[in-house]
Amino acid sequence: MTLKVGIVGAGFMGNTHAAAWTQTPANLVGVVATHGAEALATRYGMTVYPTLADLLQAVDVVDICTPTSRHYEQVLQAAAAKKHIVCEKPLARHYAHAQEMVATCKAAGVKLLVAQVVRFFPQYALAKAAVNNGDIGRVATLRLSRASFTPGTPESWLHDHEQSGGVILDLMIHDFDYARWVAGEVESVFARNIAPQLAPAYGDYAQAILRHTNGAISHIEGGWVYPKPLFRTSLEISGDRGLIELPAGTSDPLQLYRNESLDGGLPDIAVPTSPLAEDPYLTQIRHFYSILSGEYIEWRVMPEDGLAAVQIALAAIQSAQTGRRVMLTEVK
Repeated sequence: MTLKVGIVGAGFMGNTHAAAWTQTPANLVGVVATHGAEALATRYGMTVYPTLADLLQAVDVVDICTPTSRHYEQVLQAAAAKKHIVCEKPLARHYAHAQEMVATCKAAGVKLLVAQVVRFFPQYALAKAAVNNGDIGRVATLRLSRASFTPGTPESWLHDHEQSGGVILDLMIHDFDYARWVAGEVESVFARNIAPQLAPAYGDYAQAILRHTNGAISHIEGGWVYPKPLFRTSLEISGDRGLIELPAGTSDPLQLYRNESLDGGLPDIAVPTSPLAEDPYLTQIRHFYSILSGEYIEWRVMPEDGLAAVQIALAAIQSAQTGRRVMLTEVK
């Protein structure tokens, strides 16, 4: 049986996910009526459904690409209808909501993929594999940076902190999730961001230090501070036997430097850098399709991973607001 998929949200991510689904055997059948839905439906031959309830009657899977504040009610509605779910990150604006979403999907027997897409970027996935292989020994520090131009317009929901959580929850959550994936569970967070009164003119910028339960430290930087269309990321993972590095703004392969190789014979890790390499959003959707179609495959992002990422991000927001280190156990 061919899986029937519906899209909820017709903005940038809705269009991105829809394009990815067309590269699988699934049948992309509909989109919920909202701004941009008619154009998206025309592009892929879909039907525009007036409400989510109407769409749920016609599909097996829903892909939720709406503003963060809407994820909670939409995921619960889809789970009640026994539909499998892709939900854009962050899973929810509030931790209690995210907990309920994960528990409800589990109780309903519904598969939930939280779209923490950085786990599917080839350089980041390869760095994780190198760590797992013991190539740099025990991880001690991570330095992760992700900064772009200010998205949307000043009126966008992204700039309403109550809806989006700002740059910490909306953008930095990618690297909070990745740091936990690589270095293990997080114990506490200390964060700073620019004063709220500067945000409309300057964008939004923050730094966070994560302390992992195994003693590792992650330094994470995020910002909506660059001129259009600039978007830069960087990656550095240091262990007791070496270093993995992907500097900002480079198209070079991921670099691996081992302590015992400092005689000049330093190997590169080959990573696809061609524009023909598969889009990580497509890799992510194909991964979920494989799971739904019954293929035995290890989940790269469990629902609990999306939940943990929200908890770390909310701890960072709380730290930035209070000026103190926040234990993750304080986030309820």
